[in-house]
Amino acid sequence: MRVAGFGFRKGASLESLSDALARAGGSGGLTALAAPRDKAGAPCLADLAARLGLPVRAVSSSDLAAPATLTEAPRVRALRGTGSVAEAAALAAAGPFAHLTGPRAVSTDRMATCAIATGDTT
Repeated sequence: MRVAGFGFRKGASLESLSDALARAGGSGGLTALAAPRDKAGAPCLADLAARLGLPVRAVSSSDLAAPATLTEAPRVRALRGTGSVAEAAALAAAGPFAHLTGPRAVSTDRMATCAIATGDTT
């Protein structure tokens, strides 16, 4: 399983998410996209999921706080209980033994972040 996790600001566009995904390593081999539950239905994410033909996994607040992330953003920690929403969403959605392929990537317009995690499908 290979999951792209996203964190994004209100007003982020399909282009913001696409750019963050490209900077994180691209869509090749992805099995799902993931985001916090309150953002999983955002139009920009739905548009990206439709474009890629992938499901969106909504990650609960408690699941976001569980995994250790590579990035530590103090503002995000205070708001969401994790150092990186994108990294935590990817890890949570990819399963209990998932690992990140690298730290989160930030879109050029700084409206979105993306991280990719791989996990065991069993």
